[in-house]
Formats: sequence, structure tokens, C-alpha cells
Amino acid sequence: MRYALIMAGGSGTRLWPMSTSAQPKQLIPFINGRSLLQISFERLDGLVPSENRYICAGNAHRNIISQRLSGFSDGQFIGEPTGRDTLNALAYSAAVLYKKDPSAVIAVFTADHVIEPVDEFQKIVEMGYEVVENSEDTLVTFGITPDHPATGFGYLELGQVFHKEAKLLKSFREKPEKIVAEEYFAAGAQQYLWNSGMFVWKASTLLKCVEKYEPQNYRQIMEIVEVSESDDFEKTLNKIYPELKKISIDYAVMEPASQDDQFNVAAVPMPLTWIDLGSWTAFAEITNGDEEENSFGGGKHLLVDSSKTLIASENDSHLLAGIGLENMIVIHTDKATLICPRDRDQDIKKLYEAVKEKYGSDYI
Repeated sequence: MRYALIMAGGSGTRLWPMSTSAQPKQLIPFINGRSLLQISFERLDGLVPSENRYICAGNAHRNIISQRLSGFSDGQFIGEPTGRDTLNALAYSAAVLYKKDPSAVIAVFTADHVIEPVDEFQKIVEMGYEVVENSEDTLVTFGITPDHPATGFGYLELGQVFHKEAKLLKSFREKPEKIVAEEYFAAGAQQYLWNSGMFVWKASTLLKCVEKYEPQNYRQIMEIVEVSESDDFEKTLNKIYPELKKISIDYAVMEPASQDDQFNVAAVPMPLTWIDLGSWTAFAEITNGDEEENSFGGGKHLLVDSSKTLIASENDSHLLAGIGLENMIVIHTDKATLICPRDRDQDIKKLYEAVKEKYGSDYI
């Protein structure tokens, strides 16, 4: 049976101060009153039944997620006591679904993507399901057509055709230096795609990979799942899960599997509008703007003699006004205000850590 898993455990530190530990970016209703998680969940309407859509996130957000999503029940929530990177979240979720349904085929999505048009997205995901269902020991990833030589994304190096539009992967390329990214971009989408972080696999295939490449993590995760219906579950989960080695799914599974004859790793191109909403600069791409390339993300606003500046407030009655601003980011909340050059938006994570160190958890 087909399932969908939405990864919603990110902290969203580069979208501080709106994104906080209590309400991380995927739960903020800042896109026409809807959250990224709501949009991700609804994007699957007509593709996967709502009862077969699962969400993996921190246990601290279990209640708020269950309350805010229509058609979602607490039984579809897979909770982590603490984040231990993507390998563990995905392997644990696969083990949970495998216990429920040994034939489970899982499509994995994240809760921080804006993807359009939805009907084309669903057709491409359908192809991903078909590839996995019609071949043994296959892992599918979806590749985004690059529109510039980005250094913030990993790249998929494509090989020969595997099934319809899907191509086998030669290799995963980590986030490159600018000169290398320019080479990948110049080579074209027939050779390199951006790594989207979206996948399809059989639960059994992923678990087989984890057992082979990260056997300690596999044993620990299976120990948790084996007692999932017993009184010892919470105690076991809270003891073992924080001890799991932190490692990403790309490093732990996708890279070694792409070089292993036992498995097929294939990429299905996804030539759509795709925005990974991981920074304020990315957020500016989906907001209303003006002829001076300013962007406005909420609240009352006024900019004079300004250009390429993003201003946003979570308070609709609060006025943000500026003059002579160029390439700036100004974000206001009831607790904090961020002022940052636009070309340093990736450093907001550093600022977040500095705020945490000086003021504790009051402002994060």
C-alpha cells in the first residue's frame, strides 16, 4: 500500500525571529493564513488518502500539529523525543510503517517546500511510486531543474535511463563551491539536478540499506519499534533515540547505495516551480512586492527610496517603515526584531545561537 511521510522536525533557525522553538517555520501561518505544513499535507489530496499520510516531527509539537491539520489523527504522528538528523527520522518512520504494513511504499516529503503546479507535482510523484513498485531494491529521489548555479543545494549527477523519465544516479554531490556550481549548471539538467530531499522507497528496502550501512542505528531503532505497543515504549524511546548517531540520509544511505550493485538509486526529474523555504531570501520570492523589488510579508508597511528589501511583521496592526534601505531584511515580532543585510541571511542561524547563549530561551 502507498503511504506519504512528511518530515516536519526542522527548527527553522534561519527564519528567526518568527520561527521559534514553540512554533517553528513549518507551523507559522504566514502564507495567506496557512502554514507550510498545511500546504504540504493538502498538496497530497487525491494522491494519497489522508489516513495514509504520516508526519514525523518532535513530540513537543504533537498536539499543535494534530489540532491544526484537518483529516489528520494522532495515530498518524510519528514522534521524535529529540532531533537526530534525517537518517534516524526516516528509518524510524519506515520501521513503524513496516510493522503496520510490510508491503508499505513510502513517499517522503518535507514541510518547508513550495511547489507548483500541484497537478504536475502529483503526476511526477506517481511516476516515483511506479518506479519503486516495479523494481526490486530501488530508492528514488526527485531532482529539481536548477535555474542558477546555487551553492546551497546538493546536486544529483545523472547516469543512464532506468525507467521512463527516471535515471540512475552516478553520484551525489555535496553543496559545491561557486566555481563548481557554475560547472554543474553549465552542464545542464540532463546531467545535474538539485537534490530536493524528497524520496520514494519500500519500507523494507530502506531498512535493508540501514541495516547494511549503519547497523548500530538499525539495531537501536528496531529495539524501539519492537516494544511500540508495550508499556515500556516511552521509556525505551526516550532512552535509546537520543543516543542514536546523528547522520543524514544522503551520507548514510543514498551515497553508498548509489555505488552498490545490490541497490538501484534513481532520480526522477521534477521540472517545477520549487522553493525550499529555508531563509528569508527564499520567503521573499513568494511574497507581494513592488517595482523596486521590495517584498512585504505581513503587517502594515511603507518603504521610501528603498529597493530589494524584505519587511514583515506578525502583527497586522504594527507599521514597519523605512527609508533608504537597500538589500535589507527587517522582521518584527512581539518579542524580537531582526535587521540583517540580505546577503547575510544564511548567517541568521549564527545570530540565533548568539541570542540563545546571551538570553537563553526567552527569545527563541
